Amino acid sequence: MDEELRALTERLRQESGGTASYERLAADAGPDELAAVLTEPGRPLWARELAAFRLGLAGDRRAFEALVLLLNHRDPPRCASAAHVLARLGDPRTARAAAALATNELRVAYALHPVRLLVELRAPESVPALITTLRRRLTPHDPYRRVALACVEGLGALGDDRARPVLSDALAHPALAEAAVRALARIPRQR
Repeated sequence: MDEELRALTERLRQESGGTASYERLAADAGPDELAAVLTEPGRPLWARELAAFRLGLAGDRRAFEALVLLLNHRDPPRCASAAHVLARLGDPRTARAAAALATNELRVAYALHPVRLLVELRAPESVPALITTLRRRLTPHDPYRRVALACVEGLGALGDDRARPVLSDALAHPALAEAAVRALARIPRQR
């Protein structure tokens, strides 16, 4: 069993109280039943998350919208599980959605997992979104250092020369300087 699936099922088993409905969704429900859970009124969040996760792992794009909503949730474990599945779903809308979430200043507190997802996807949207997000985090006393650090590390992993200016600016921030040095070292020099 996928480790992320194991963690999710344990978390949701506790959240649901281990009901028969939970057991059915976790093991026996087919794709159409899972898809119905995503749109039926009155379904608890744990049921929607479990249905979206299982559908997404199966490559069923009906899970996309629910997974994007979970990627931007206030609960980090929900964001992490959604990012895990979105990276495997293969939906062409994923990078654009992750970029929109990562660069949304009104939701920056929840941008960590969209940033990490963009790095994993290595999509055309990844570098511009990470540059935008990091540039906004380089203000004095910005409270979102974990997001900024994920951007710095991600830009280094992506190795795109367009990131040099913002990574150079990050050198002036003590919490980011060491990671920025490492990130800059990973970007090949243009000739």
